[in-house]
Amino acid sequence: MTITETDLAFLRRCVDLAREALDDGDEPFGSVLVSADGKVLFEDRNRVKDGDETRHPEFEISRWAARNMTPAERATATVYTSGEHCPMCAASHGWVGLGRIVYAVSSAQLVEWRTAWGAPASPVAVLPFTTIVPGAVVDGPAPAFEEELRALHRRRIG
Repeated sequence: MTITETDLAFLRRCVDLAREALDDGDEPFGSVLVSADGKVLFEDRNRVKDGDETRHPEFEISRWAARNMTPAERATATVYTSGEHCPMCAASHGWVGLGRIVYAVSSAQLVEWRTAWGAPASPVAVLPFTTIVPGAVVDGPAPAFEEELRALHRRRIG
């Protein structure tokens, strides 16, 4: 698939959630879960600033979906996110059986930026989503958001 105008609108919300997270002192990531008929079911932003490094929005989406959706509903839903999933979040989506993933910037882009800024490396290996969940339907990055997200992540690094 290719990224559509509808996808871009949902990614815009993810970027807004990422900005909200950053404004609250957290890492700039945001995600939205959308049903097959286009209804926003759940959204969240990063909440790791208090020490629980598992409070990624993608992981929260997996938990919410497991509690509130049937396997068939999960398989036809789309997850939009400001940044490609880390391995923990990708695995959670694979285990829960969520459908298509659309991201604004890739993990490789984030690593490249952070390296250039002299930021510490991630304590977890950075891997493409499909390395963790083979056969997943994944679209991204969305170049329209690259500069804005780069600026948010740069602001976070200081």
